[in-house]
Amino acid sequence: MFTVLLVIYLLAALGVIGLVLIQQGKGADMGASFGAGASNTVFGAGGSGNFLTRMTAIFATVFFILSLVLGNMSTSTTESQWVDPTQGQVIQQAEDVMSELPAETGDEIPQ
Repeated sequence: MFTVLLVIYLLAALGVIGLVLIQQGKGADMGASFGAGASNTVFGAGGSGNFLTRMTAIFATVFFILSLVLGNMSTSTTESQWVDPTQGQVIQQAEDVMSELPAETGDEIPQ
């Protein structure tokens, strides 16, 4: 489930990027009034801006909702790596380790 949502999230991000790059700025309409040929567009004279704006809003909404869902799914896992700092770390005492080793007698031990 997480992987499927992640793929949809990636496609929504690429969709938003692509649609924003395709859209023209507000100052680009001045060229159409001087005979740049606005009637040659695929969506008609004024329909492309409305269609692209609506699709950008849909992709952005999907992107935003999936961001919240994926963030919630990634933080609410049962297998957490977090350690409670009030509990402290369990440290094995040095005396316990030394008592497990056999004592050697010889010249290497200082008197």
